[in-house]
Amino acid sequence: MTTASILPSRTGGVLVASPSTSFREQVRKSLHGDRGPIHEVQGGADALVKLESGHWQILFLDRRLNDLDVEELIEIIKLRYPGIEVVLLDSDSTQFPSPDAAHSSWLNPARRASPGLRGASPTFGSVPSLPAQKMAQPICSSEILRRRISGGVEAMRPHLSAEYPQLKTVARLPGMIGNAEVMQKLYRLTRLVAPRMTTVMIAGATGTGKELVARAIHQLSSRAAKPWAVVNCAAIPEALLESELFGHVRGAFTGAVQGYAGRIHLAQGGTLFLDEVGELPLSLQAKLLRFLDQKEVQRLGSPETLTVDVRVVAATNANLTRCVDQGRFRDDLYYRLSTFPLELPTLAERTGDVLRLAEHFLQVVAGAAECVPAVIDSQAADMLEVHSWPGNVRELQQVMERAFILAEGGREIRCEHLCFSPVRGARRKESSAQLSPACCPANR
Repeated sequence: MTTASILPSRTGGVLVASPSTSFREQVRKSLHGDRGPIHEVQGGADALVKLESGHWQILFLDRRLNDLDVEELIEIIKLRYPGIEVVLLDSDSTQFPSPDAAHSSWLNPARRASPGLRGASPTFGSVPSLPAQKMAQPICSSEILRRRISGGVEAMRPHLSAEYPQLKTVARLPGMIGNAEVMQKLYRLTRLVAPRMTTVMIAGATGTGKELVARAIHQLSSRAAKPWAVVNCAAIPEALLESELFGHVRGAFTGAVQGYAGRIHLAQGGTLFLDEVGELPLSLQAKLLRFLDQKEVQRLGSPETLTVDVRVVAATNANLTRCVDQGRFRDDLYYRLSTFPLELPTLAERTGDVLRLAEHFLQVVAGAAECVPAVIDSQAADMLEVHSWPGNVRELQQVMERAFILAEGGREIRCEHLCFSPVRGARRKESSAQLSPACCPANR
């Protein structure tokens, strides 16, 4: 029985990712290709592009990737493609038997259902000629795990942490503070995509730090020494936005007394950050889509088309899928910008980070005032932690700056120094401390 004959009968192709040509060929010959098309890619980044552009049944992933960390790539695939199974192999040690050899246990669905992820070494079934420690190990997606393992996707995390200890902590991004679990996930995904040319969409509420993440992507890429250009799509009038982005020649419109290259052209070789891209007028969305697809720009009033090398990072606080449904945002542009989406957590979701950030902001304002930073007393700390922070990190920064001023050079920040803006919808979290709103002068 051949390997292909025992693959599940599902629609979708098979993708093989390995830098080794001979290993990819071994996998291809073993599968025979009679259960769907088999495609090959050389690295993890190419695999992500393929996964984005087609429907896939299973991915054979070489542990010895040259371009991306295989652990991080597995995490991405689990999050973004829950219907795809991943089989992790080692090109340095895996030896496939001939297609005619009897190895019906490999990828046998009955054996794959075994809850072996709880052990030190999963027992989903392996090529019989392989030693136990070199077996083919499917790393399942969250949706598959929910069906196969009691406890759902969280049952996978102890196994991944044991096999890949570096997944436990990830270095913070430049300019960012906090080590909450949701931020660790953000750091890991950002560092994974930063070295690539991939277009990134950063989504998050106002004040969560979208531009900081965009700058980190630029700084962690090979384009760090090249231009960094920012366009706030909500701040520039619609009549001027096309010229600001794409440029114009002299005389293109009334008042165009001299030519302008445009922000896209000025970012040549570097990164263009499109902030509040959800506010981009429909009239410009088709032109932006052409730039993203063809890497070409045409200045207003000019028949000449210029080729540019610019990476695009976009950000929005709007629900773009809703905007697409309402006809206010093109679906093709949405999919093109969302090649690699990053979701920023609210400050309320960042468990343990509020006090770290508060102390950081106190140090910043104290440094500007050339004095010793004040410390936060325990009751004020409790008050900071139970606030819901509707304005996120930006609100916390302003609260701490006001507290520093109200402390009048004192060495301690107390409850009476904390003033929270009365924003509609802002609520305090439930707290056993039962802090009184009268602690804040703004609420008296």
